[in-house]
Amino acid sequence: MVMLSQDAVRNVIGLIGNVISFGLFLSPVPTFVQIIKKKNAYQLKVLKILAGELAFMAVVVVAVLLAAHTHEKRSLIVGILCIIFGTCMYASPLAVMKLVIQTRSVEYMPFTLSLASFLNGVCWTTYSCLPFDINLFIPNGLGALFGFLQLILYACYFKATPKKDAKAEVELHSARDV
Repeated sequence: MVMLSQDAVRNVIGLIGNVISFGLFLSPVPTFVQIIKKKNAYQLKVLKILAGELAFMAVVVVAVLLAAHTHEKRSLIVGILCIIFGTCMYASPLAVMKLVIQTRSVEYMPFTLSLASFLNGVCWTTYSCLPFDINLFIPNGLGALFGFLQLILYACYFKATPKKDAKAEVELHSARDV
């Protein structure tokens, strides 16, 4: 029997977690592509939001490096920020979950995003237990819980979601073109 060290297990889980996280962070790409293809006002708004997020991250990095001169202080500051923003990231679909319950439709809650959020939360929660890291455990534990709730909600309302009729859409387009 092969015995793996805690560090080896943590490294494997971390690698898997990074792959899942990469997929999770790429999940909005199809939406961005649609916005860019439509060339509407939302495109500019999305680009402003992305630029704002990058600027905020740069300010945080510089502020932490200048304000906190020890590893412990930097870890504390970054840990608190990770708890806050990680929890916000995982909690953001709660508004969509409310919409799913009200409309009895999962049209606005993509399955792949829900699954990726759940898997990401589970993977990083597991990682946070080897050894225990509260800064990773809190947001990712909540993320696993919220992702699980999303998957349950998806299972409950998937069959109730009306399917878009491709033929009807073609007829509508051809009738408008005349």
